[in-house]
Amino acid sequence: MQDFFLDCLAFGAKSSFVFILFSLLTFVCVYATVRALNLGSGRKDDSGALLENISVVNLSEEYRSAKKEVASKIFSGKEMENFRKSEKDREKKDKQIQEERKRLFVLSFDGDISATQADALGREIDALLSIVEQQDEVMLRLNSPGGSVIGYGYAASQLMRLRSRGIRLTVCVDKVAASGGYMMACIANYIVAAPFAIVGSIGVVAEFPNFHRLMDKLNIDYEQETAGQYKRTLSVFGDNSSPEARKKFREDLERCHVLFKNHISKFRPQIKIDEVATGEFWHGTDAMMHHLVDEIGTSNEFITSKLDFADVYEFRVKKDKGIKHLVSKMSVLLKKATGQVL
Repeated sequence: MQDFFLDCLAFGAKSSFVFILFSLLTFVCVYATVRALNLGSGRKDDSGALLENISVVNLSEEYRSAKKEVASKIFSGKEMENFRKSEKDREKKDKQIQEERKRLFVLSFDGDISATQADALGREIDALLSIVEQQDEVMLRLNSPGGSVIGYGYAASQLMRLRSRGIRLTVCVDKVAASGGYMMACIANYIVAAPFAIVGSIGVVAEFPNFHRLMDKLNIDYEQETAGQYKRTLSVFGDNSSPEARKKFREDLERCHVLFKNHISKFRPQIKIDEVATGEFWHGTDAMMHHLVDEIGTSNEFITSKLDFADVYEFRVKKDKGIKHLVSKMSVLLKKATGQVL
């Protein structure tokens, strides 16, 4: 009877493991299909870049409307009359200097581990570069803990397009710009961070479970054939006992770290890179001491400081809550389990 129960348990364990593998493969296939459909619908043949799910809002008008609404609730009598007079004088002055006013374009990047918003960021920059002038400025409101080396390298390259055109770029970090997030932030001409924002984490990590011993116990073979000495080093299901494979894996991590450090040094030469490229993070005030940021403040402060002499426009990305959004979130979990991240 005891042997019967043990056989049942072993069969159940094997069945569960096979089911998990099958589910994982099914998810990968579904994700690849939806991803292909998503990429295929991102552009129109007859109109070039498409601002899909992106709207442009006149923030200057929004702030002025909010100011008038608050005044109407608080002021009365003489105070309201003085407020209206001052507003008319300001509007008249604005019209007189309209041709001299600069423009500030506000972008936002809310990063996940795969930097999936990089495509939308690229389309925004496509649109910006078609109209932006040399005296204009771009501000990126950045919030990201980092993630995929490939994803954040791509997102950072989008920001480099602004720098290469000589457009001044300011990055504001209200909450976090760590690892891949800082890879993006360091490209800016100027970095503003909130006092307790998390900044830094200049390092590389790769982590994943290994099921080899479990599969041995369940008498499950894992077959893998490669061409090329280092086509596969460490893996989720294979035998990772080879010192040579582990050494090569670590060399790849170190090489990626060197590229990361060189990237930061290129755009922020004032940083003592070996002192900060330890994987540690700092809060805003301490980050400023290490020259990781240039000023302590928030994105709201930065925007309001520009309203008197610049027209402010914000690009807003509509959140996708459909099946593509769900698949994207699931893919984040998969990549976190198996991928190399910053």
